[in-house]
Amino acid sequence: MTLKTKVLAAALAVTLPGATLAESFSATVVAGHPGVFRWVKMIDEAFVPGVIAALEGTGHSMSFHGQYGGAIAKVGDELETVEAGLAEIGVCQSLFDPAKLAVQNVTYYTPFVSDDPRAVSELMDRLHHDDPRLTAAYKDNGVVYLGAPVAIDDYLLMTKFPVNSLADLKGKKIAAPGPAINWLSGTGAVGVSGNLTTYYNELKTGVYDGVIVFASAALPGKLYEVAPHVTRAGLGAQFAGGLCANADWYNGLPEEARAALHAGADAARDWYLSALEEAVETSFRVMEENGATITVASEEMRNNWAAGMKNAAKTWAEGLDATGVPGSDVLALYMDTMRTAGAIPLRDWDSE
Repeated sequence: MTLKTKVLAAALAVTLPGATLAESFSATVVAGHPGVFRWVKMIDEAFVPGVIAALEGTGHSMSFHGQYGGAIAKVGDELETVEAGLAEIGVCQSLFDPAKLAVQNVTYYTPFVSDDPRAVSELMDRLHHDDPRLTAAYKDNGVVYLGAPVAIDDYLLMTKFPVNSLADLKGKKIAAPGPAINWLSGTGAVGVSGNLTTYYNELKTGVYDGVIVFASAALPGKLYEVAPHVTRAGLGAQFAGGLCANADWYNGLPEEARAALHAGADAARDWYLSALEEAVETSFRVMEENGATITVASEEMRNNWAAGMKNAAKTWAEGLDATGVPGSDVLALYMDTMRTAGAIPLRDWDSE
C-alpha cells in the first residue's frame, strides 16, 4: 500500500464514519483426506463460492489455496495445523481428534437416536453456534468453528452372512471405527477396530466377517462385493467435524470477511447435505443392482440390540466430567435437543 493510498484511506475513515479500507485476504485450507471425499469436495464446490458471493459489494476479497490429501496436514492433524498457523482454515475432524474435540463426539456414543443425517447435522451446527459448552473446545485450541458440519449417513451392518437376529452375530468378527466399536457390546459379536481404508481387503481375506459402515462409503468402497448382506438397523447418523479457522487470523479480519466465512460455511452445509442424501439413495440402488441383499432389521432386533449395549455414553461423559470437561452436560443437551426435535431414541443414554 502506497503512502498516498494510506492517507486517502485514513481520510475516508475520518470523513465517512464506519468506512473500512477494502482489503484482499488469502487463506490456505487443509484436509487430510483427498479431494474425492465429500467433506473435502464441499470446500471448492460450495464454501469458496459462498464466501466470494458474500463478499460482493463489501470491497473486500479473499482467495483460497486448498492443500488436501495430507499435503500439509494428515487426517486428524488438521486442527493442530490450523492452530499453529500453518493454515488459516481446515476440516477439523472430531472423530479423528477425540482428545481435543472430545464433546463433539457425543453422537458416536449415542446410537439408535436418529438415522437422519440432516437432522443430526443441522442440530449439531446450531448447538455449536449457540452453546459455549460446544465452542469451548475450539477456543481452548486456538481455533474458531465456522460451520459446514460433516454429517455421516446412517450406519449399517454389512456382513458375509445373512443376519436375521442378534444370534447370527455370535462369535463373528465385526469391524467398526473408533467409538462405534462400543455398539457391538451385548451382541455376541467380537468387535475389531477398523476403518474404511482396509475394510475391503480384510473382509476379502477373512480378517473379519463384517463391518459397521455407512452406505455412501460402502458403494465407492465396493464393500458389497465382499460383504453382500446389508442390514439397515438404524444405528444412527453422526457428526464427525466441521470447518475451523485459526483464531488470531479470524479475529484480525474485518466483520464483513468474518460474516462471509460463516455464509460460505452455511452454503457448504447445504451443498453437503443435498449431495449426501443423493449419494445415499444412489448407494442402496446400485449395491442392490450389483447383487447385495438389503434388509431392514426388525423392531425386535433393534430393541434387543439397543437394550443389550453397555451405556458407553454415561461412562464417556463421566470420564470427561472428571477432567473438567462438561461431558454429562453435553450428553444431556444433545439428547434433550434431539428429543425436542422429534427423535425417539431407543434408549435414553443420558438419564439411565
